[in-house]
Amino acid sequence: MNNGLNRNSGGFEMEETNSLKDYLNLIKLNLIPILLITITGLTVSIIFALMAKDIYTATTAMKIQKPSGGGILDAPLLPEFSDFGNDRFIANEIEILKSYRLRTIVANALIDSFHVIAEPDSFYNIFDPKFEIVKESNDSKKLKPVTDLVEMLEDTKIEQKRGLDIVTISYESHSPFEAKLISNTYADAYEGLSLRYTRQQLTTVVQFLKEQRKVQYTALLNVEERLKVFQVEGGIIALDDQAKALIDMLSTFEAQRDATYIEMVVAEKTIEVYKAEINKKNPTIGKYIKSYATEPRMKALQESIADFEMRRDLAISDTTISDASENILVEQANRRIDELKSELDDELEKYKVSIFAASPEEIRELSVLLLEAEVKYAALQSSYNNTKEVVLDYEARFNELPDQTISFARYQRELGVYEKLYVLVEEKYQESMIAEQSTAGNVIIIDPAIRPLEPSKPNRKLIVIIGLILGMGIGFGFAFVKDFMDNTVKTPEDIQKKNITVLGWIPKIEGVTDNKEFEFIIAKKSDSIYSEAFRALRTKIQFAKIDKHRINTIHVTSSTPSEGKTTVSVNIAGSFAQTNRKTVVLDCDLRKPRMHKVFGGQRYPGFTDYFLGNIDFDAIIHKSELPHLDYITAGTIPPNPSEILGSEQMIAFIDKLKGIYDLVVIDSPPIIAVTDSEILSRIADASILVAAAGETDIELMTKAVELMTHENKSFIGVVLNKFSYRSGYGSYYKYYYYYSHNREKAKVKQKSKNV
Repeated sequence: MNNGLNRNSGGFEMEETNSLKDYLNLIKLNLIPILLITITGLTVSIIFALMAKDIYTATTAMKIQKPSGGGILDAPLLPEFSDFGNDRFIANEIEILKSYRLRTIVANALIDSFHVIAEPDSFYNIFDPKFEIVKESNDSKKLKPVTDLVEMLEDTKIEQKRGLDIVTISYESHSPFEAKLISNTYADAYEGLSLRYTRQQLTTVVQFLKEQRKVQYTALLNVEERLKVFQVEGGIIALDDQAKALIDMLSTFEAQRDATYIEMVVAEKTIEVYKAEINKKNPTIGKYIKSYATEPRMKALQESIADFEMRRDLAISDTTISDASENILVEQANRRIDELKSELDDELEKYKVSIFAASPEEIRELSVLLLEAEVKYAALQSSYNNTKEVVLDYEARFNELPDQTISFARYQRELGVYEKLYVLVEEKYQESMIAEQSTAGNVIIIDPAIRPLEPSKPNRKLIVIIGLILGMGIGFGFAFVKDFMDNTVKTPEDIQKKNITVLGWIPKIEGVTDNKEFEFIIAKKSDSIYSEAFRALRTKIQFAKIDKHRINTIHVTSSTPSEGKTTVSVNIAGSFAQTNRKTVVLDCDLRKPRMHKVFGGQRYPGFTDYFLGNIDFDAIIHKSELPHLDYITAGTIPPNPSEILGSEQMIAFIDKLKGIYDLVVIDSPPIIAVTDSEILSRIADASILVAAAGETDIELMTKAVELMTHENKSFIGVVLNKFSYRSGYGSYYKYYYYYSHNREKAKVKQKSKNV
């Protein structure tokens, strides 16, 4: 079954195609190697499946949601953007899960867990293969270093469930306990890292307020101590009501000023956190947002709000006005403050919408938070400036008091300021602590990994099936590759595809060896399938050339040696002799003659000896065991075979034989190797080329046909020798087996009767 382009009788190239029958024949021909390769693949897969270690898989499932409240990435402030970019968020979190930083945290946690558990049998992957694991020993030298563990954790499988916010962490190990431990440790490390990241802003504020709390408390103790010393040394001094009221108001506004300053610092730190996150993605966005917050309209509203708030506070603190007047002033100030805040909120919403439209998708929410922080900081700054001016005014009035009163009043004033400031800082600190602890992370472990009871790998049945399929595939591939690389003739169709006439084929049946006893098969076993094939060939030869009355000389050759041309020559001659035609077979292979071996005779004397005049004509004629069949051997091998065969004397010799015999069969050397056969093909009436199935190269056969096709037109076709019915035509083989087997049984029975 060979593919290629052939020329038809008109000289046009035709593409060869393979039918299903061709493929089935190919499989039959290579059935044994296909079975051997398939069995080998199956055996290897079975051995591998039995020897493979069990692998256990543990999986942790987590729900990852966008942070809401208190974190840097708060939930969107505008409803229409509530689910915007959620898929991108999950994808970013998965990259964090795969990060080197998180894997390092997990690696260190695994080492700590190993030393705490102290059961080496429960672990496998974390051990360094360069060291031998000793039972009941948890020597850290036998563990992989952190860098190797980090690299090992790259095998952790992290996936998002389609269409959900659920992310799974799976790890495989030969130890079920280790698979569970690593999967859960990975999830816990990510949960902790995510929580720290979510609380980053509040943590910064809490840390600052904690430091301020210590500072204010220390300052309060110092002021109390100094006031005590002053009272002991100067005596207790009682202040009048006017001085008390002045000191109370001054301390109140000083505390308010310092508290506003602390809030400004907190707001400033919050802005720094936001800006740091934004600058990682777009450094220019922060500058634009700050310009929005300090825009003249926004600034004017903030200053107006701070002014009315100060008026309200002054009205409340002023003891010289009546309660009714105070209520009116406070009510008017609050109403105006509400109006201004409403206008400020409207402006802020406009800016939020513009920021959402102008900011990149991944930082829109963060940009809004930064804008709010900038606006808050600007409002605190306006309030701080107004409060500072009021404090300066009260300090001027305070300095007009008597000296001794001023000294005592200063201590009282300072004490009041620090008391109020400390109380305020303490309240802010406690509020921040509660907010920090109540802020939940964006990770919820909904299904921790459990110790797997059954291994997930290997799938031994699947391995065996794959091994079987792979073995069959390699077996079939071997057959097709072998066929593709094999360019020899295998079936008569291979010859016909080259538009060369097939005269017949001589079978090669299993059970019949190449013993010399069967070379002259037409005489030795005249009732065999071999003999029937030669008789069929005889019929084809008789009707091969209809333009002439009779074929008197048949020339037989092959393209290369060992293709069975001598056997075919002898049996063709024998088949004609069986029709009572006087036949002679002439051995013209003057290179390596072997016809005498087929007949069991001697090479001497031969026709070359007759040519040289060393012997008479009658001496070279040898009788065979078949009536009407003679043979002439080659005789002495001459140094110039081509000159002898191409001489006039050779033509005269052939004519002499034709005058004596009805048919002359000429056995010649291979036509590709020497020119002897080409010379003889021009002398003979009919030329036959013998090709051996599975041995003769198609290209050499085609070349041989070209050499034999000349103006004499003696070439009549190809005989396919050694053809295997079993590989080529399985159904024919069954008929042959039935026919030949029954005939052999009949012979055995006949012999038994004779005995």
